[in-house]
Amino acid sequence: MRVVVVGASGNVGTAVLRALAREPAVTSIVGVARRVPRADGSSTVAFPHSAAEWVRVDLTDTADAVVRGLDEAFLGADAVVHLAWAAPSARDSGRARRLNLDGSRAVADAVVRNGVRHLVLGSTSGVYSPGPLDGGLVREDWPRRGVRTSSYSVQKAAVERMLDEVAETHPRLVVTRVRPALMLQREAGAELGRYFLGPLGTRALRLAARRAPEGALLPAVPALDGLRLQVMHTDDAADAYRAVVVGRHPGAFNLAPEGWLTSADLADVLSGGRAVAASPGLARTGLSVASRLRLAPIDVGWFDMARADVVLDASRARELLHWAPTHDPRDVLRETVEGVIAGTGAGSPPLLG
Repeated sequence: MRVVVVGASGNVGTAVLRALAREPAVTSIVGVARRVPRADGSSTVAFPHSAAEWVRVDLTDTADAVVRGLDEAFLGADAVVHLAWAAPSARDSGRARRLNLDGSRAVADAVVRNGVRHLVLGSTSGVYSPGPLDGGLVREDWPRRGVRTSSYSVQKAAVERMLDEVAETHPRLVVTRVRPALMLQREAGAELGRYFLGPLGTRALRLAARRAPEGALLPAVPALDGLRLQVMHTDDAADAYRAVVVGRHPGAFNLAPEGWLTSADLADVLSGGRAVAASPGLARTGLSVASRLRLAPIDVGWFDMARADVVLDASRARELLHWAPTHDPRDVLRETVEGVIAGTGAGSPPLLG
């Protein structure tokens, strides 16, 4: 089986390469990225990037260049896993829209044009409308209108609607949407810090870490009432992608651990139980101002997604993919924050910074 991973050099893509490289049914892997592990596209790099052939494609390039690059990468492919997505930045919305919407359309068109049998979209829990008022879990049939104040959420939902049309027009094409909770790992610390905190936020986090008491990573964390956060290791998500590809499973799959972390859990894991009460309204206003002043790289929509209380039910993945996370969410959260503080990155330009 020949599998192409579009967006293969980032946090999720690197983990998917790792999972596919260890799968006997996968005989060859093609990695597609704007910034490949080597400028010449060679695969003489460390595992798992060394397991792939590399094709450089910038999905925001001219239409002709994108078509040529994707056709080269997709030739003879049995499955394409589409993970490429613009960094969660509020600063270049035009480029993000071109990459996320036009780029995803270009990938779908290339899949059809090259006769690829299976297209797997790396979607997100953010495609869902806010969760049930009674706090119930969200299954795959929950409305997919996203969170209107989040460009990330709205664009992910738009790409899923585009794939609805592609699937209807090409019924022989197997289309799968993977909708994971928050995916974290220590090796992506530098990338996550850069994307979500920016230079000033990362520096502030490191300064705070120096004042943390023994055994804690931070002096305290903000406490937000009602927060329910689902965190999983990126390798656990990647194992589900592997199962989807090998089994050619259609449809949608939520990926998440059972249960969730509250503000109290975050304080217990990161600051020895020390928390500072925070008003959600004040926190949202602060992020909005920081974003407008370009002090924070993300927009206020990310806060709104976190407050939308979408808690995933991943029983479909457990039943059909025989999948379950193996990493404790508390350990994943701690190791990731350690990675952000240390600036940890491994193996590819996005992860290294």
